[in-house]
Amino acid sequence: MALFNGIDLVHNIKYKNFGNNQNNGKIMIIHLSILGRSVKFNLFTLVFLAATLSYVITLLWLNLRQDKAVAKSFNTVPDEFSEKITLDQHQKAAEYTQAKLLVNHFEIIFSAVVLLAWTLGGGLNWLDTIWQVQMQDTLYVGVGFMISLMLIGSLIDLPFSLYRTFVLEEKFGFNKTNAKTFIGDLLKEFLLMLIIGLPLIYAILWLMNGMGEFWWAYVWLVLTGFSLLMFWLYPSYIAPIFNKFKALDNLELKAKIDNLLNRTGFKSDGVFVMDGSKRSSHGNAYFTGIGKNKRIVFFDTLLEGMEDQEVEAILAHELGHFHHKHIRKHMITSFAISLLGLALLGYLINQLWFFNGLGIESPSNHTALILFMLVMPVFSFFIAPISNALSRKHEFEADSFAAKHTNADDLVSSLVKLYRDNASTLTPDKLYSAFHDSHPSASIRINHLKNGKN
Repeated sequence: MALFNGIDLVHNIKYKNFGNNQNNGKIMIIHLSILGRSVKFNLFTLVFLAATLSYVITLLWLNLRQDKAVAKSFNTVPDEFSEKITLDQHQKAAEYTQAKLLVNHFEIIFSAVVLLAWTLGGGLNWLDTIWQVQMQDTLYVGVGFMISLMLIGSLIDLPFSLYRTFVLEEKFGFNKTNAKTFIGDLLKEFLLMLIIGLPLIYAILWLMNGMGEFWWAYVWLVLTGFSLLMFWLYPSYIAPIFNKFKALDNLELKAKIDNLLNRTGFKSDGVFVMDGSKRSSHGNAYFTGIGKNKRIVFFDTLLEGMEDQEVEAILAHELGHFHHKHIRKHMITSFAISLLGLALLGYLINQLWFFNGLGIESPSNHTALILFMLVMPVFSFFIAPISNALSRKHEFEADSFAAKHTNADDLVSSLVKLYRDNASTLTPDKLYSAFHDSHPSASIRINHLKNGKN
């Protein structure tokens, strides 16, 4: 299901022009033997290894800071929460946070090993060779290569997903997913990947091969249109594949919501309740869709623990995002970044050092695309605080909108309940939060609401 929460397919034709624009003679070549095969590396390999090491060390260091911050306040509930959150509830949140951090330690190291195995270890070369043996048409080689890589990646991540769902979430009383639902979700995701992903990947590779030097601009147009289409289709056609949605049947609450929508001038395709309790006891609410195909969705687990006026305040916060055009701004920013990324790939695809530096023996369009998608997180992670800072600014603006159109105390009360019921830590490390959290910490957010700051 995460595949369509923002489909990340954004980011064989054998490449015909290699050697025309190469400066390989100016780059130091390092010959190594790995697992019996001769590998040519260059200075970019060292840059990649240094970036990967920095990435891993930084993530682990931030995790340790977070663990220390949570442990420091383990026996004391922050004063601003002491009336509504008990020490037992506070300690449960701390233990839950620390347990997730421990799992994440292993995920970080394991993911780095997998990345190196795919690149410098020759995994991509191995997979590419298999498809080249099976098919003559290089375009179909590329499609098969990318789909199989995505499938293998899902299988590699499966043990962590199983542990989080059936061990970690189960231990803290959040898991409601059974084996049937879990397997069903996996099958649905795979089928959707084939139905939607195959044509998209084919189109991207076709454009890369046939549209000349500025193929990346055409790919960007296709991906932008595809993303907009998915945003429009998701509420009515994709989300119902995984969850059941029903109209809100609480007439008093519906009247409050209708009144709020009229006051704020917001129009939607309806207010729905989703069976979130089918998978988890975590509560949430969200907007989805664009244009006239917009839906307001409440998890049934959220409605169970909230008063009507608190739900109204949560909805007002979400309406604040639309009022301030945060979603539109986010989409424009994302599209601009994807355009810059594709333009960068348009340059790198002509550089033999890019392929050799990452262990690729036979450059191609599809290997270039996959390499770019694999390594970019390593190089772009350090700008995360910038995007998170902007996101937190948007959260403050949405909170201010909610306080203007509802009661600020109701929003504070609902937020405290969400932190409590979802076992969210109240004392995160500031630096960890800067890199990982798109929302302000609990105390900062609530103080802003209580003090009436914008």
